[in-house]
Amino acid sequence: MRSISWLSRCLLLCLLLATTLGAATPPAQRGQDYQAVDSFLREQMETLGIPGAAIAVVRDGTRVHSAAFGQADPSGRPMTPQTPVLLASTSKSLTAIAVMQQVEAGRLRLDEPVQTYLPWFTLDDPRSAAITVRHLLHQASGMSSRDTAFEASRRQDPEALEETVRALADAPLAGEPGRGFHYANANFNILGVLVQTVSGQPFGDYLEEHVFGPLDMVHSHPTRAAAQDDSVAAGYSRWFSSFWLQTDVPAPLAGMPSSTLYASAEDLGNGLAALLDGGRYGGARILEPASVAAMFEPRVQVDGSKGYAMGWFTRPLVESVDPTAETVPETELPLLLEHQGEWGNSHTYLAMAPASGLGLALVINGNDTATPSRLKAIDTNILRILHGHSPVPAVIHEDWLQRYSWAVALALLMAEVMSLWLSLRFLLRGRSAPGRRLAPLAVGTAALALDGFALWLCLAYAPARFDTHLSVIIRQFPDVGVSLVPVLALAIIWPIPRTVWLLAQLRAAETTGRS
Repeated sequence: MRSISWLSRCLLLCLLLATTLGAATPPAQRGQDYQAVDSFLREQMETLGIPGAAIAVVRDGTRVHSAAFGQADPSGRPMTPQTPVLLASTSKSLTAIAVMQQVEAGRLRLDEPVQTYLPWFTLDDPRSAAITVRHLLHQASGMSSRDTAFEASRRQDPEALEETVRALADAPLAGEPGRGFHYANANFNILGVLVQTVSGQPFGDYLEEHVFGPLDMVHSHPTRAAAQDDSVAAGYSRWFSSFWLQTDVPAPLAGMPSSTLYASAEDLGNGLAALLDGGRYGGARILEPASVAAMFEPRVQVDGSKGYAMGWFTRPLVESVDPTAETVPETELPLLLEHQGEWGNSHTYLAMAPASGLGLALVINGNDTATPSRLKAIDTNILRILHGHSPVPAVIHEDWLQRYSWAVALALLMAEVMSLWLSLRFLLRGRSAPGRRLAPLAVGTAALALDGFALWLCLAYAPARFDTHLSVIIRQFPDVGVSLVPVLALAIIWPIPRTVWLLAQLRAAETTGRS
């Protein structure tokens, strides 16, 4: 009887301990159902036609879940959690780590001007001398995306990074350094040049040795060639808002620190685990806790409650609240650090909730540039599921021009072709009768108006609207570019000979009428 009583006490103690531990477990972790995450991702891939995706979830410094679905390339090769994908802007979080390592080593100081380390660095504005390392990390240098765009380049040579930064000498400043948020990839490209200059190593080599190596990121690469050797996922674009097509979009080496690194979902999970554990991964330490804390601190306001830290957007973790429950003030919500990567043929997402130790890495080897908010909704809905809540329908935020830019470009092309046909019809007919000169004159005037509108839309309005160069729009929006190129050719090359030809015929008709 005594032994039975002792056993009963042990069972009761274990039950009480389990109950206590369960009660202390955060809601996001208690009853976590990763199958729900996988099911949601499969459903979204089927609904939207997404080619392939991989996910990794970490908690308290440990990867607790990883999965992959769909195909990595047109051959049907399966996507895996180890498949490298072009990261786009989530590359910035890795560059920020490298910068803070150099700060810890005493080779860089955050509030020192960039010109201290790169005496040749300048922009077409004397205020550029005041740009500091911290300004670059917080996207507060005053540079604009449009004036510093590089994304249309196809350069893959090792000198491309520094030469592209040197070429910024012709770029103006959009604002006062340190005065506000101006997102530009060039900020992090300059940081990459700083790292390679003060470390004495090419930036890609530095990352492989001091970031990828210690974090066991064996499927992460600084160059396209290295990623291809590791069976990188092919990139897909959604054409005409209808179908996905494997598409080659430029990924220049000049954008390595900001946009064109490659990594797998599992490797990104390792990076998140290290940051959430104060800079430690396994037996390696990539940063001191104080440096990680500095990285997480938002110093620039983007809008409302949204800020920007060092390579991370910050905001309240609204996904931790049940959308059907009573509204919770944003000041009482945990902090979320996140960054999305948007390229013409890839979408990536990284998120961290330091208060709960939760980290999420999602990579998709495709992008819908007309309505990227559909993919962004997947990011936030996975966060909701991880916090025990149901996903919500996607809300399309893009304006009409972005959503239907391919249709606008196609309509312009059809109008230009029609204008060409009408012009040739009148011009090849020969001389007009003296009393019938109004019709060809009207056709010529309308054609000039169409050409002027096309050039204004392509060269002025669209670049200003998307804050980039026309060349980037053509390369990063392939379904738009395929129509815009012939539109521009017709609008630039044909008007002058058409007008001269038309005027010559009208003059000849007048001469004939007088005689």
